[in-house]
Amino acid sequence: MAAFRNATPARPVVSESPWVKAGIITLSLAFLAFFILLPLAAVFTEALRRGLDTYWEALVEPDALAAIRLTLLVAAIAVPANLVFGICAAWAIAKHKFPGKSLLLTLIDLPFSVSPVISGLVYVLLFGTHSLIGPFLRDNGIQIVFAVPGLVLATIFVTFPFVARELIPLMQAQGSDDEEAAITLGASGWQTFRRVTLPNIRWGLLYGVLLCNARAMGEFGAVSVVSGHIRGETNTMPLHVEILYNEYNFVAAFAVASVLAILALVTLIAKSLLEWRYGAELAATARRH
Repeated sequence: MAAFRNATPARPVVSESPWVKAGIITLSLAFLAFFILLPLAAVFTEALRRGLDTYWEALVEPDALAAIRLTLLVAAIAVPANLVFGICAAWAIAKHKFPGKSLLLTLIDLPFSVSPVISGLVYVLLFGTHSLIGPFLRDNGIQIVFAVPGLVLATIFVTFPFVARELIPLMQAQGSDDEEAAITLGASGWQTFRRVTLPNIRWGLLYGVLLCNARAMGEFGAVSVVSGHIRGETNTMPLHVEILYNEYNFVAAFAVASVLAILALVTLIAKSLLEWRYGAELAATARRH
């Protein structure tokens, strides 16, 4: 006990001076203000430069409303599709061993390494007029490229890693003990998933869906290639902003962009709340296992 009382307290591995800490914090805040806060403030300033009436008129203009509706429609289709894929892929990778598991992981990460413009071009080559199946699609009145189906396919491609990549480490950390116990007690596979697995992953699932939805509504590169830029029909909000800006209609462009900025802020707040709740659940999972 005497040796313990006389022991010298451990010194911190790294101890910066107050000036160094203040400099790092100041540099971080300056970077944040210059590259995030100032552009965000500029968007709302330009959007409201001619008053609320002009701002509102730019949002209720028919092409703007069509772009908003199309953005919400594409996200409403792409996000549930990626939700189903993400759960299935994460379940297979985290809970089972099978040939090609590493290949599946690599394919899930593919959209992170491929330019969105390239992914959009791939769909044009697959379903365009001059593709192998292009004449068949044309003869049967099926239009994928330069139509809503092409927008949905391109959006699904660029967003499908988000849900799976959030669930895979969470399921791996939780292990399979709970599912095995439920099956031992007589639960079916669906009952085990609904009553055991799904409650355990609900916060990670919501977090992945949130990120997926944010990317789906803000995607520009892939949908730009497959949309054809048809006003009122295939323009999502990011594409409509580009058209308005190129036409020097800056107030309307920034007005529509402000809607995307508001959605981003809401996403950021929800993301912070989920990170707080998600982190607490991961800590509880680590203590249990």
